[in-house]
Amino acid sequence: MIRVEDLHRHFGGFRAVDGASLTIREGSITGLIGPNGAGKSTLFNVIAGVLPPTSGKVYMDGEDITGLPPHALFHRGLLRTFQLAHEFASMTVRENLMMVPGQQTGETIWKTWFKRGQIWREEDALRRRADEVLDFLTIRHLAHEKAGNLSGGQKKLLELGRTMMVDAKIVFLDEVGAGVNRTLLGTIGDAIVRLNRERGYTFCVIEHDMDFIGKLCDPVIVMAEGKVLAEGSAADIMQNEEVIEAYLGTGLKNKDMVGA
Repeated sequence: MIRVEDLHRHFGGFRAVDGASLTIREGSITGLIGPNGAGKSTLFNVIAGVLPPTSGKVYMDGEDITGLPPHALFHRGLLRTFQLAHEFASMTVRENLMMVPGQQTGETIWKTWFKRGQIWREEDALRRRADEVLDFLTIRHLAHEKAGNLSGGQKKLLELGRTMMVDAKIVFLDEVGAGVNRTLLGTIGDAIVRLNRERGYTFCVIEHDMDFIGKLCDPVIVMAEGKVLAEGSAADIMQNEEVIEAYLGTGLKNKDMVGA
């Protein structure tokens, strides 16, 4: 679904992404790991149109999408979440979900005067869809809660729920486990697997928790110093001497890379 060819993103003399090439297979849950500063989030930002590349190409379904802005990619089904959730804090959880679909009739001022019936019908449909999402994620009890009051894990669930309000094809999840307790992380993991199996979502997940990566992801791609260092199953990656060196600065095998 996604092909990245010789991608570079430089900030002055710093090469955050330095010739990275990779593919993300349709229908997969692909893990992206690497030490801090490896270029993972910058790679996500370039693919998702948040940052323009210095050079290189990004393809989606064989079509060149290099440099397209986020709103254009959103309409193609490419969505990206962030390490820090970007919720509308003063709006309820349900309202946050209802805000997601674009081109709503009520977005045009004159239509709020002359198309009220159409707006009400759309909002009713969006409300029902939002409630289905809340039920899927088992957070219906939070529908009326202000999003700013949610815990870190609940905000990550809300971010995932927002991707369900549109016809997403591929979702890039940036450190979905950051600041999330183990129970909620398990709930998030279960939701990702269900979306993948039941609704055909493709995922690419940045995460430092190797237990989480190992349970969800195949394949796992490793980045270091802006380049792709290795790719394989989680078990193979955990035994890869180059990967261990990149994480730990030593050639000694160490299976405990959680939190690295």
